[in-house]
Amino acid sequence: MGSNPTPRTKNEPHALSKTLNVLLWLKSQGRKETTIIPIGKRLGYLEKHIDLDDPNKVNEFIAQKSWSNNYKGGMVTAYAHYVKFYKLQWSMPFYQREDKIFKVPTEEDVNKIISHSKLKGVLFYSIVRDVGVRPIEVSGLRVKDVDLTTGMVYPTTAKGGQGRMLKLKESTLAIMKRFVINQKLGLNDLIFSSEHNNEPYKIAKLMEDNWVRLRNSVANKLQQPHLKTIRLYDLRHASGSLTYYKTKDVIFTQRQLGHRFVQSTLRYIHLVNFESDEWIRKVAESIEEARIENNFDYVTNFERKMLFRKRK
Repeated sequence: MGSNPTPRTKNEPHALSKTLNVLLWLKSQGRKETTIIPIGKRLGYLEKHIDLDDPNKVNEFIAQKSWSNNYKGGMVTAYAHYVKFYKLQWSMPFYQREDKIFKVPTEEDVNKIISHSKLKGVLFYSIVRDVGVRPIEVSGLRVKDVDLTTGMVYPTTAKGGQGRMLKLKESTLAIMKRFVINQKLGLNDLIFSSEHNNEPYKIAKLMEDNWVRLRNSVANKLQQPHLKTIRLYDLRHASGSLTYYKTKDVIFTQRQLGHRFVQSTLRYIHLVNFESDEWIRKVAESIEEARIENNFDYVTNFERKMLFRKRK
């Protein structure tokens, strides 16, 4: 399974320190921590098994692995930064992305898992469930990012997406108020930080690991093994699918999810069958937008937005 790393002399810098130089360079180029850390983990894995200064051996090592094409592509992309920094000659392999429709869990199953968590977990996972934010976006929330009167949340959008405002359910807002009071949090405090986890990426990783343990425990307790297949990110998928189901508005769903490109949002359309639907729906976020919705009839308000429709 791949070649052994080339032995290094006593005075030669270890590959791990060379990898660190790449990560520091990425940071100097303005890359976010959420991008740098996964790259560092992938390079660290490769460094343990192969000589990073030999691109041909790296290609061979990745090709022989039984990973999915998506995972191999991620490894190759991470290694590309190493190659670029050290100006190595390299023929970058291409791995065709293997796309598939993700499974959306039911709200009932999600709530079964959440209900067995402690207060901090209940709040974290309920926010993801309610408004479809990414776990890293929840981890970065400060008290000042939440209106404790209205339940509006203003997350810092990851992956270069547009900023957005989202509304929590009343039950989640009540938990938020109690948690902020119990933890004696100030306006500038990270809501989910702790003594050992005070960086958003670390918080997100901890909460994702906790989710896996929690769902497995609940699945065993309730003797419902299908619960073990529910990933934390599936709560975001469920929220996005529900938003599109209610509005049939791709652009609005894109804004709610914070997608940079609408192509990412289009995947959510395939999760529900709308063939029998006779209506086209649009969402207006202001009076000005509502005035330009020609031939659309007002239906109702949806999360403080105005929902219109017209027949196809």
